[in-house]
Amino acid sequence: MKTKTTSPLQNGLQAGVIFAILNIFFMLTGFNETAGNLVGRLLNNQVPNQMPATINLVVFMALMGLWCGSMAAKKPEEGERDQFTNAILAGLIAGIVAGLLTAVFTYITGNINAATDMRNYLPEMAPNYVNYYLFNQPILTGSLYNFALMVGGSLLGSLLARGVGRSAWRAKLNENVKASAQNVTKSSGFERLLNSKYSRYAMIALLAAVLILLPREWGPYWNYLMGTVGIYILLGVGLNIIVGLSGQLVLGYVAFFGIGAYTFGLLTSPQPHAIMMNFWLALIAGIALAAVTGILLGLPIMNLRGDYLAIVTLGFGEIIRILLKADLLEWFTAGPKGLRSLAQPTLFGKPFSSDVDYMYLIIIAVIISIFVANRIEKSRVGRAWLSIREDATVAQATGVNNFRYKLLALAIGAAFAGLAGALFASRNQFTGPEDHILMVSINVLCLVIVGGMGSIPGIILGSFVLKGLPEILREFEAYRMLAFGALLVVMMILRPEGLLPSSRPQLELFKPDSQAKTSEEVVEDAAHS
Repeated sequence: MKTKTTSPLQNGLQAGVIFAILNIFFMLTGFNETAGNLVGRLLNNQVPNQMPATINLVVFMALMGLWCGSMAAKKPEEGERDQFTNAILAGLIAGIVAGLLTAVFTYITGNINAATDMRNYLPEMAPNYVNYYLFNQPILTGSLYNFALMVGGSLLGSLLARGVGRSAWRAKLNENVKASAQNVTKSSGFERLLNSKYSRYAMIALLAAVLILLPREWGPYWNYLMGTVGIYILLGVGLNIIVGLSGQLVLGYVAFFGIGAYTFGLLTSPQPHAIMMNFWLALIAGIALAAVTGILLGLPIMNLRGDYLAIVTLGFGEIIRILLKADLLEWFTAGPKGLRSLAQPTLFGKPFSSDVDYMYLIIIAVIISIFVANRIEKSRVGRAWLSIREDATVAQATGVNNFRYKLLALAIGAAFAGLAGALFASRNQFTGPEDHILMVSINVLCLVIVGGMGSIPGIILGSFVLKGLPEILREFEAYRMLAFGALLVVMMILRPEGLLPSSRPQLELFKPDSQAKTSEEVVEDAAHS
Protein backbone atom coordinates (compact mmCIF):
# COMPACT_ATOMS: atom_id res chain seq x y z
CA MET A 1 0.00 0.00 0.00
CA LYS A 2 1.37 3.40 -0.96
CA THR A 3 1.89 5.77 1.96
CA LYS A 4 0.77 9.32 1.60
CA THR A 5 2.85 12.34 2.60
CA THR A 6 1.79 15.49 4.37
CA SER A 7 1.70 18.55 2.12
CA PRO A 8 4.36 21.03 3.34
CA LEU A 9 2.59 23.80 1.43
CA GLN A 10 -0.66 23.23 3.31
CA ASN A 11 1.04 23.02 6.72
CA GLY A 12 3.22 26.05 6.01
CA LEU A 13 0.35 28.23 4.79
CA GLN A 14 -1.82 27.27 7.75
CA ALA A 15 0.85 28.01 10.36
CA GLY A 16 2.01 31.16 8.56
CA VAL A 17 -1.46 32.72 8.41
CA ILE A 18 -2.14 31.87 12.06
CA PHE A 19 1.07 33.51 13.27
CA ALA A 20 0.65 36.50 10.99
CA ILE A 21 -2.74 37.11 12.60
CA LEU A 22 -1.16 36.68 16.04
CA ASN A 23 1.63 39.14 15.25
CA ILE A 24 -0.76 41.76 13.90
CA PHE A 25 -3.11 41.30 16.86
CA PHE A 26 -0.24 41.67 19.33
CA MET A 27 0.88 44.87 17.62
CA LEU A 28 -2.62 46.37 17.58
CA THR A 29 -3.20 45.67 21.27
CA GLY A 30 0.22 46.78 22.51
CA PHE A 31 1.12 43.28 23.63
CA ASN A 32 4.56 43.50 22.03
CA GLU A 33 5.57 46.15 24.54
CA THR A 34 4.34 43.96 27.39
CA ALA A 35 6.20 40.97 25.99
CA GLY A 36 9.32 43.11 25.63
CA ASN A 37 9.07 44.09 29.29
CA LEU A 38 8.75 40.45 30.29
CA VAL A 39 11.77 39.43 28.17
CA GLY A 40 13.72 42.35 29.62
CA ARG A 41 12.88 41.20 33.13
CA LEU A 42 14.08 37.68 32.32
CA LEU A 43 17.28 38.98 30.71
CA ASN A 44 17.77 41.70 33.35
CA ASN A 45 17.66 44.23 30.54
CA GLN A 46 14.88 46.60 31.59
CA VAL A 47 14.81 50.34 32.22
CA PRO A 48 11.89 51.50 34.44
CA ASN A 49 9.33 53.87 32.92
CA GLN A 50 10.81 53.50 29.42
CA MET A 51 10.06 51.51 26.31
CA PRO A 52 11.73 48.06 26.42
CA ALA A 53 15.11 47.73 24.72
CA THR A 54 15.00 46.76 21.04
CA ILE A 55 16.84 43.52 21.73
CA ASN A 56 13.91 42.39 23.89
CA LEU A 57 11.56 42.69 20.91
CA VAL A 58 14.07 40.86 18.73
CA VAL A 59 14.07 37.95 21.18
CA PHE A 60 10.27 37.90 21.35
CA MET A 61 9.84 37.93 17.55
CA ALA A 62 12.45 35.20 17.19
CA LEU A 63 10.56 33.08 19.71
CA MET A 64 7.35 33.64 17.75
CA GLY A 65 9.20 32.44 14.65
CA LEU A 66 10.41 29.31 16.47
CA TRP A 67 6.87 28.54 17.53
CA CYS A 68 5.59 29.10 14.00
CA GLY A 69 8.18 26.76 12.48
CA SER A 70 7.59 24.00 15.02
CA MET A 71 3.85 24.16 14.33
CA ALA A 72 4.41 23.98 10.58
CA ALA A 73 6.72 20.97 10.95
CA LYS A 74 4.12 19.05 12.92
CA LYS A 75 4.29 15.31 13.20
CA PRO A 76 2.44 13.58 10.33
CA GLU A 77 -0.53 11.36 10.93
CA GLU A 78 -0.24 7.60 11.21
CA GLY A 79 0.60 6.04 7.84
CA GLU A 80 2.34 9.16 6.49
CA ARG A 81 6.06 9.47 5.90
CA ASP A 82 7.89 11.84 8.24
CA GLN A 83 10.28 13.42 5.72
CA PHE A 84 12.97 15.83 6.86
CA THR A 85 12.80 18.00 3.70
CA ASN A 86 9.03 18.38 3.97
CA ALA A 87 9.30 19.61 7.57
CA ILE A 88 11.98 22.18 6.67
CA LEU A 89 10.04 23.31 3.59
CA ALA A 90 6.87 23.72 5.65
CA GLY A 91 8.80 25.84 8.17
CA LEU A 92 10.24 28.00 5.40
CA ILE A 93 6.82 28.57 3.82
CA ALA A 94 5.29 29.40 7.22
CA GLY A 95 8.07 31.90 7.95
CA ILE A 96 7.72 33.58 4.56
CA VAL A 97 3.93 33.88 4.85
CA ALA A 98 3.95 35.11 8.47
CA GLY A 99 6.94 37.40 7.86
CA LEU A 100 5.51 38.87 4.66
CA LEU A 101 2.10 39.66 6.14
CA THR A 102 3.69 41.09 9.30
CA ALA A 103 6.09 43.21 7.25
CA VAL A 104 3.26 44.57 5.07
CA PHE A 105 1.29 45.50 8.19
CA THR A 106 4.25 47.24 9.84
CA TYR A 107 5.06 49.10 6.62
CA ILE A 108 1.49 50.38 6.25
CA THR A 109 1.09 51.41 9.89
CA GLY A 110 4.54 53.02 9.87
CA ASN A 111 3.55 55.25 6.94
CA ILE A 112 0.17 56.06 8.51
CA ASN A 113 1.91 56.94 11.77
CA ALA A 114 4.21 59.34 9.91
CA ALA A 115 1.18 61.18 8.48
CA THR A 116 -1.27 61.22 11.41
CA ASP A 117 -1.68 60.29 15.07
CA MET A 118 -3.14 56.77 15.04
CA ARG A 119 -4.29 57.08 18.65
CA ASN A 120 -7.40 58.82 17.34
CA TYR A 121 -8.49 55.42 16.02
CA LEU A 122 -6.43 52.86 17.99
CA PRO A 123 -5.51 54.00 21.53
CA GLU A 124 -2.55 51.63 21.81
CA MET A 125 -0.85 52.83 18.62
CA ALA A 126 1.19 55.69 20.08
CA PRO A 127 4.00 57.01 17.83
CA ASN A 128 6.75 55.72 20.13
CA TYR A 129 5.11 52.27 20.22
CA VAL A 130 4.87 52.11 16.40
CA ASN A 131 8.56 53.02 16.22
CA TYR A 132 9.26 50.31 18.79
CA TYR A 133 7.82 47.44 16.76
CA LEU A 134 9.75 48.88 13.78
CA PHE A 135 12.85 48.36 15.97
CA ASN A 136 13.42 52.15 15.98
CA GLN A 137 14.52 51.89 12.34
CA PRO A 138 13.26 53.51 9.14
CA ILE A 139 9.92 52.09 8.04
CA LEU A 140 11.22 49.83 5.27
CA THR A 141 14.17 48.59 7.34
CA GLY A 142 11.99 47.84 10.37
CA SER A 143 9.53 45.94 8.18
CA LEU A 144 12.35 43.86 6.71
CA TYR A 145 13.60 43.11 10.24
CA ASN A 146 10.19 41.64 11.08
CA PHE A 147 10.26 39.57 7.90
CA ALA A 148 13.79 38.28 8.52
CA LEU A 149 13.13 37.37 12.16
CA MET A 150 10.00 35.38 11.28
CA VAL A 151 11.71 33.52 8.39
CA GLY A 152 14.87 32.76 10.34
CA GLY A 153 13.03 31.78 13.53
CA SER A 154 10.58 29.58 11.64
CA LEU A 155 13.35 27.76 9.80
CA LEU A 156 15.17 27.11 13.06
CA GLY A 157 11.93 26.01 14.73
CA SER A 158 11.16 23.47 12.01
CA LEU A 159 14.75 22.20 12.16
CA LEU A 160 14.55 21.70 15.92
CA ALA A 161 11.11 20.10 15.71
CA ARG A 162 12.13 17.56 13.05
CA GLY A 163 15.88 17.24 13.51
CA VAL A 164 15.89 17.08 17.32
CA GLY A 165 12.36 16.44 18.52
CA ARG A 166 11.62 13.52 16.13
CA SER A 167 15.07 12.22 15.19
CA ALA A 168 15.96 8.53 15.35
CA TRP A 169 18.36 8.92 18.28
CA ARG A 170 15.69 10.82 20.23
CA ALA A 171 13.15 8.03 19.65
CA LYS A 172 15.71 5.41 20.66
CA LEU A 173 16.58 7.36 23.81
CA ASN A 174 12.90 7.65 24.73
CA GLU A 175 12.44 3.90 24.27
CA ASN A 176 15.43 3.12 26.48
CA VAL A 177 14.28 5.51 29.20
CA LYS A 178 10.74 4.12 29.06
CA ALA A 179 12.00 0.52 29.23
CA SER A 180 14.25 1.33 32.20
CA ALA A 181 11.40 3.08 34.00
CA GLN A 182 9.10 0.11 33.43
CA ASN A 183 11.73 -2.28 34.78
CA VAL A 184 12.01 -0.23 37.93
CA THR A 185 8.28 0.37 38.48
CA LYS A 186 7.34 -3.27 37.82
CA SER A 187 9.94 -4.67 40.17
CA SER A 188 8.65 -6.39 43.29
CA GLY A 189 10.70 -4.13 45.59
CA PHE A 190 9.25 -0.96 44.10
CA GLU A 191 5.70 -2.27 44.33
CA ARG A 192 6.21 -3.23 47.98
CA LEU A 193 7.60 0.22 48.68
CA LEU A 194 4.74 1.90 46.85
CA ASN A 195 2.07 -0.11 48.65
CA SER A 196 3.72 0.11 52.06
CA LYS A 197 1.84 2.06 54.70
CA TYR A 198 5.15 3.52 55.87
CA SER A 199 5.77 5.12 52.46
CA ARG A 200 2.34 6.71 52.62
CA TYR A 201 3.07 8.00 56.11
CA ALA A 202 6.39 9.38 54.84
CA MET A 203 4.68 11.20 51.96
CA ILE A 204 2.09 12.67 54.33
CA ALA A 205 4.85 13.78 56.72
CA LEU A 206 6.81 15.36 53.86
CA LEU A 207 3.73 17.21 52.59
CA ALA A 208 2.91 18.42 56.11
CA ALA A 209 6.48 19.68 56.57
CA VAL A 210 6.29 21.60 53.27
CA LEU A 211 2.94 23.17 54.19
CA ILE A 212 4.27 24.18 57.60
CA LEU A 213 7.60 25.59 56.47
CA LEU A 214 6.68 27.35 53.22
CA PRO A 215 4.39 30.05 54.70
CA ARG A 216 7.21 31.05 57.06
CA GLU A 217 9.63 31.45 54.16
CA TRP A 218 7.38 33.01 51.52
CA GLY A 219 6.91 36.46 52.97
CA PRO A 220 3.74 38.65 53.02
CA TYR A 221 3.32 38.95 49.24
CA TRP A 222 3.49 35.23 48.50
CA ASN A 223 1.36 34.39 51.50
CA TYR A 224 -1.31 36.80 50.26
CA LEU A 225 -1.07 35.38 46.74
CA MET A 226 -1.23 31.74 47.82
CA GLY A 227 -4.00 32.63 50.29
CA THR A 228 -6.05 33.99 47.39
CA VAL A 229 -5.41 30.78 45.47
CA GLY A 230 -6.55 28.80 48.53
CA ILE A 231 -9.77 30.81 48.80
CA TYR A 232 -10.51 30.11 45.13
CA ILE A 233 -9.82 26.42 45.72
CA LEU A 234 -12.55 26.52 48.40
CA LEU A 235 -14.89 28.22 45.94
CA GLY A 236 -13.95 25.74 43.22
CA VAL A 237 -14.60 22.74 45.47
CA GLY A 238 -18.05 24.09 46.29
CA LEU A 239 -18.98 24.93 42.69
CA ASN A 240 -17.61 21.56 41.56
CA ILE A 241 -20.23 19.86 43.73
CA ILE A 242 -22.97 21.89 42.05
CA VAL A 243 -21.72 21.91 38.46
CA GLY A 244 -19.21 19.08 38.21
CA LEU A 245 -21.02 16.41 40.23
CA SER A 246 -24.74 17.19 40.12
CA GLY A 247 -24.67 18.91 36.71
CA GLN A 248 -26.42 22.18 37.63
CA LEU A 249 -25.18 25.24 35.75
CA VAL A 250 -25.13 27.99 38.38
CA LEU A 251 -23.82 31.43 37.33
CA GLY A 252 -24.74 33.34 40.50
CA TYR A 253 -22.37 31.43 42.79
CA VAL A 254 -20.79 34.69 43.93
CA ALA A 255 -24.01 35.45 45.84
CA PHE A 256 -23.20 32.75 48.41
CA PHE A 257 -19.63 34.04 48.62
CA GLY A 258 -21.01 37.52 49.34
CA ILE A 259 -23.54 36.25 51.90
CA GLY A 260 -20.80 34.44 53.82
CA ALA A 261 -18.54 37.50 53.76
CA TYR A 262 -21.27 39.98 54.75
CA THR A 263 -22.69 37.74 57.45
CA PHE A 264 -19.25 37.51 58.99
CA GLY A 265 -18.69 41.26 58.53
CA LEU A 266 -22.01 42.38 59.99
CA LEU A 267 -21.51 40.18 63.04
CA THR A 268 -17.94 41.31 63.76
CA SER A 269 -17.55 44.85 62.41
CA PRO A 270 -17.93 47.84 64.75
CA GLN A 271 -20.12 49.50 62.14
CA PRO A 272 -23.04 49.62 61.50
CA HIS A 273 -24.37 47.29 64.26
CA ALA A 274 -21.41 46.79 66.62
CA ILE A 275 -22.37 43.19 67.45
CA MET A 276 -18.66 42.27 67.73
CA MET A 277 -19.20 38.51 67.74
CA ASN A 278 -16.36 36.03 68.23
CA PHE A 279 -14.50 35.07 65.03
CA TRP A 280 -15.30 31.36 65.19
CA LEU A 281 -19.00 31.87 65.91
CA ALA A 282 -19.28 34.41 63.10
CA LEU A 283 -17.49 31.98 60.76
CA ILE A 284 -20.00 29.24 61.55
CA ALA A 285 -22.87 31.73 61.10
CA GLY A 286 -21.55 32.75 57.66
CA ILE A 287 -21.33 29.12 56.53
CA ALA A 288 -24.79 28.27 57.91
CA LEU A 289 -26.55 31.31 56.40
CA ALA A 290 -24.98 30.67 52.99
CA ALA A 291 -26.19 27.04 53.11
CA VAL A 292 -29.70 28.13 54.18
CA THR A 293 -29.75 30.69 51.35
CA GLY A 294 -28.84 27.91 48.93
CA ILE A 295 -31.79 25.87 50.16
CA LEU A 296 -34.21 28.82 49.97
CA LEU A 297 -33.03 29.65 46.45
CA GLY A 298 -33.22 26.05 45.34
CA LEU A 299 -36.74 25.29 46.57
CA PRO A 300 -38.54 27.18 43.76
CA ILE A 301 -36.00 26.60 40.95
CA MET A 302 -34.79 23.00 41.25
CA ASN A 303 -37.08 21.89 38.43
CA LEU A 304 -35.28 24.23 36.04
CA ARG A 305 -32.46 22.90 33.88
CA GLY A 306 -29.65 24.18 31.71
CA ASP A 307 -29.88 27.75 30.47
CA TYR A 308 -32.98 28.54 32.52
CA LEU A 309 -31.27 27.61 35.78
CA ALA A 310 -28.17 29.58 34.76
CA ILE A 311 -30.21 32.71 34.01
CA VAL A 312 -32.17 32.54 37.28
CA THR A 313 -29.05 32.10 39.41
CA LEU A 314 -27.29 34.84 37.45
CA GLY A 315 -30.16 37.17 38.30
CA PHE A 316 -29.99 36.15 41.96
CA GLY A 317 -26.28 36.98 42.11
CA GLU A 318 -26.88 40.42 40.59
CA ILE A 319 -29.78 41.09 42.98
CA ILE A 320 -27.55 40.35 45.98
CA ARG A 321 -24.80 42.65 44.65
CA ILE A 322 -27.22 45.50 43.98
CA LEU A 323 -28.82 45.16 47.40
CA LEU A 324 -25.40 45.25 49.08
CA LYS A 325 -24.60 48.43 47.17
CA ALA A 326 -27.99 50.14 47.48
CA ASP A 327 -28.31 53.32 49.52
CA LEU A 328 -31.73 52.09 50.66
CA LEU A 329 -30.08 49.38 52.81
CA GLU A 330 -27.10 51.43 53.89
CA TRP A 331 -28.35 51.38 57.48
CA PHE A 332 -28.03 47.58 57.41
CA THR A 333 -25.17 46.71 55.02
CA ALA A 334 -23.14 49.98 55.17
CA GLY A 335 -23.84 50.43 51.45
CA PRO A 336 -21.03 51.17 48.97
CA LYS A 337 -18.59 51.93 51.82
CA GLY A 338 -18.43 48.28 52.81
CA LEU A 339 -17.52 46.81 56.19
CA ARG A 340 -14.17 47.43 57.87
CA SER A 341 -12.16 46.30 60.90
CA LEU A 342 -13.55 42.78 60.92
CA ALA A 343 -12.72 40.20 63.57
CA GLN A 344 -9.55 38.17 63.32
CA PRO A 345 -9.09 34.66 64.70
CA THR A 346 -7.73 33.90 68.14
CA LEU A 347 -6.38 30.56 69.30
CA PHE A 348 -6.37 29.77 73.02
CA GLY A 349 -6.74 33.46 73.77
CA LYS A 350 -3.79 34.51 71.57
CA PRO A 351 -4.02 36.48 68.30
CA PHE A 352 -3.84 34.35 65.16
CA SER A 353 -3.82 37.15 62.64
CA SER A 354 -0.44 37.47 60.88
CA ASP A 355 -0.06 36.64 57.19
CA VAL A 356 1.55 33.33 58.17
CA ASP A 357 -1.32 32.51 60.55
CA TYR A 358 -3.93 33.25 57.89
CA MET A 359 -2.03 31.08 55.42
CA TYR A 360 -2.14 28.19 57.91
CA LEU A 361 -5.86 28.79 58.48
CA ILE A 362 -6.60 28.74 54.74
CA ILE A 363 -4.48 25.60 54.25
CA ILE A 364 -6.41 23.83 57.03
CA ALA A 365 -9.74 24.95 55.51
CA VAL A 366 -8.67 23.70 52.07
CA ILE A 367 -7.56 20.31 53.43
CA ILE A 368 -10.81 19.85 55.37
CA SER A 369 -12.95 20.93 52.40
CA ILE A 370 -11.13 18.55 50.03
CA PHE A 371 -11.48 15.69 52.51
CA VAL A 372 -15.21 16.33 53.01
CA ALA A 373 -15.89 16.77 49.28
CA ASN A 374 -13.94 13.62 48.44
CA ARG A 375 -15.80 11.54 51.04
CA ILE A 376 -19.17 12.85 49.88
CA GLU A 377 -18.30 12.16 46.24
CA LYS A 378 -17.53 8.51 47.03
CA SER A 379 -20.63 8.05 49.14
CA ARG A 380 -24.15 7.13 48.11
CA VAL A 381 -24.94 10.83 47.81
CA GLY A 382 -22.05 11.34 45.39
CA ARG A 383 -23.19 8.43 43.23
CA ALA A 384 -26.69 9.91 43.15
CA TRP A 385 -25.26 13.24 41.99
CA LEU A 386 -23.27 11.55 39.23
CA SER A 387 -26.35 9.69 38.02
CA ILE A 388 -28.31 12.96 37.90
CA ARG A 389 -25.49 14.63 35.98
CA GLU A 390 -25.32 11.83 33.40
CA ASP A 391 -29.09 11.53 32.86
CA ALA A 392 -31.61 13.04 35.25
CA THR A 393 -34.55 11.15 33.70
CA VAL A 394 -32.90 7.75 34.05
CA ALA A 395 -31.78 8.62 37.59
CA GLN A 396 -35.36 9.51 38.52
CA ALA A 397 -36.59 6.25 37.00
CA THR A 398 -34.14 4.23 39.09
CA GLY A 399 -35.41 5.74 42.34
CA VAL A 400 -33.11 8.73 42.83
CA ASN A 401 -34.94 11.72 44.31
CA ASN A 402 -33.58 14.37 41.92
CA PHE A 403 -35.11 17.32 43.74
CA ARG A 404 -33.69 16.38 47.14
CA TYR A 405 -30.19 15.54 45.92
CA LYS A 406 -29.90 18.62 43.71
CA LEU A 407 -31.05 20.80 46.60
CA LEU A 408 -28.47 19.13 48.85
CA ALA A 409 -25.73 19.83 46.30
CA LEU A 410 -26.70 23.49 46.14
CA ALA A 411 -26.72 23.79 49.95
CA ILE A 412 -23.32 22.11 50.41
CA GLY A 413 -21.75 24.10 47.57
CA ALA A 414 -23.15 27.32 49.05
CA ALA A 415 -21.69 26.38 52.46
CA PHE A 416 -18.21 26.10 50.94
CA ALA A 417 -18.69 29.52 49.33
CA GLY A 418 -19.77 30.96 52.69
CA LEU A 419 -16.61 29.60 54.30
CA ALA A 420 -14.47 31.15 51.56
CA GLY A 421 -16.30 34.47 51.91
CA ALA A 422 -15.83 34.65 55.68
CA LEU A 423 -12.09 33.87 55.42
CA PHE A 424 -11.73 36.37 52.59
CA ALA A 425 -13.41 39.15 54.57
CA SER A 426 -11.45 38.47 57.76
CA ARG A 427 -8.08 38.26 56.03
CA ASN A 428 -8.62 41.51 54.10
CA GLN A 429 -10.21 43.24 57.09
CA PHE A 430 -12.75 44.59 54.62
CA THR A 431 -15.56 43.45 52.37
CA GLY A 432 -17.64 45.53 49.99
CA PRO A 433 -20.04 45.14 47.06
CA GLU A 434 -17.22 45.28 44.49
CA ASP A 435 -15.67 42.15 45.98
CA HIS A 436 -18.73 40.14 44.93
CA ILE A 437 -19.29 40.95 41.28
CA LEU A 438 -20.27 38.54 38.52
CA MET A 439 -16.64 38.14 37.44
CA VAL A 440 -15.95 36.14 40.61
CA SER A 441 -18.51 33.55 39.49
CA ILE A 442 -17.01 33.50 36.00
CA ASN A 443 -13.50 33.03 37.42
CA VAL A 444 -14.59 30.11 39.60
CA LEU A 445 -16.52 28.50 36.75
CA CYS A 446 -13.48 28.90 34.48
CA LEU A 447 -11.14 27.22 36.93
CA VAL A 448 -13.57 24.30 37.33
CA ILE A 449 -13.87 23.89 33.54
CA VAL A 450 -10.17 24.35 32.81
CA GLY A 451 -9.07 22.11 35.67
CA GLY A 452 -11.61 19.41 34.91
CA MET A 453 -15.20 19.16 36.10
CA GLY A 454 -15.61 16.65 38.88
CA SER A 455 -11.86 16.53 39.57
CA ILE A 456 -10.49 17.95 42.82
CA PRO A 457 -6.83 17.85 41.60
CA GLY A 458 -8.05 19.68 38.49
CA ILE A 459 -9.63 22.40 40.66
CA ILE A 460 -6.34 22.91 42.51
CA LEU A 461 -4.43 23.15 39.23
CA GLY A 462 -7.06 25.44 37.71
CA SER A 463 -6.86 27.77 40.72
CA PHE A 464 -3.08 28.07 40.34
CA VAL A 465 -3.36 28.62 36.57
CA LEU A 466 -6.19 31.17 36.60
CA LYS A 467 -5.55 33.00 39.89
CA GLY A 468 -1.90 32.42 40.73
CA LEU A 469 -0.28 33.03 37.34
CA PRO A 470 -2.10 36.34 36.56
CA GLU A 471 -0.89 37.74 39.89
CA ILE A 472 2.67 36.56 39.26
CA LEU A 473 2.66 37.94 35.70
CA ARG A 474 1.20 41.34 36.46
CA GLU A 475 2.53 42.64 33.15
CA PHE A 476 -0.32 40.73 31.50
CA GLU A 477 -3.05 42.02 33.79
CA ALA A 478 -4.64 44.02 30.97
CA TYR A 479 -4.91 40.84 28.90
CA ARG A 480 -6.43 38.65 31.62
CA MET A 481 -9.88 38.38 30.06
CA LEU A 482 -8.35 37.83 26.64
CA ALA A 483 -6.25 35.01 28.10
CA PHE A 484 -9.32 33.49 29.79
CA GLY A 485 -11.25 33.46 26.52
CA ALA A 486 -8.34 32.05 24.53
CA LEU A 487 -7.63 29.42 27.18
CA LEU A 488 -11.24 28.26 27.20
CA VAL A 489 -11.30 28.01 23.39
CA VAL A 490 -8.04 26.03 23.37
CA MET A 491 -9.27 23.78 26.19
CA MET A 492 -12.53 23.01 24.42
CA ILE A 493 -10.58 22.02 21.28
CA LEU A 494 -7.59 20.16 22.74
CA ARG A 495 -8.76 18.94 26.16
CA PRO A 496 -12.53 19.31 26.44
CA GLU A 497 -12.54 17.37 29.72
CA GLY A 498 -10.02 19.73 31.41
CA LEU A 499 -6.37 19.61 32.40
CA LEU A 500 -6.89 16.88 35.01
CA PRO A 501 -10.29 15.33 34.24
CA SER A 502 -11.98 13.06 36.73
CA SER A 503 -11.90 9.35 36.07
CA ARG A 504 -15.15 7.54 35.56
CA PRO A 505 -16.20 5.86 38.84
CA GLN A 506 -15.89 2.07 38.83
CA LEU A 507 -17.24 -0.48 41.29
CA GLU A 508 -15.39 -3.80 41.37
CA LEU A 509 -17.32 -6.44 43.25
CA PHE A 510 -14.53 -9.05 43.13
CA LYS A 511 -11.04 -9.43 41.81
CA PRO A 512 -10.73 -11.65 38.75
CA ASP A 513 -9.10 -15.03 39.40
CA SER A 514 -6.96 -16.34 36.58
CA GLN A 515 -7.62 -19.93 37.75
CA ALA A 516 -11.38 -19.51 37.81
CA LYS A 517 -13.41 -20.99 34.99
CA THR A 518 -15.26 -18.81 32.53
CA SER A 519 -19.03 -18.94 32.21
CA GLU A 520 -18.71 -20.86 28.91
CA GLU A 521 -16.51 -23.50 30.58
CA VAL A 522 -18.98 -23.88 33.46
CA VAL A 523 -21.88 -24.42 31.00
CA GLU A 524 -19.81 -26.90 29.00
CA ASP A 525 -18.88 -28.92 32.12
CA ALA A 526 -22.53 -29.01 33.18
CA ALA A 527 -23.58 -30.29 29.75
CA HIS A 528 -20.98 -33.10 29.83
CA SER A 529 -22.01 -34.16 33.31
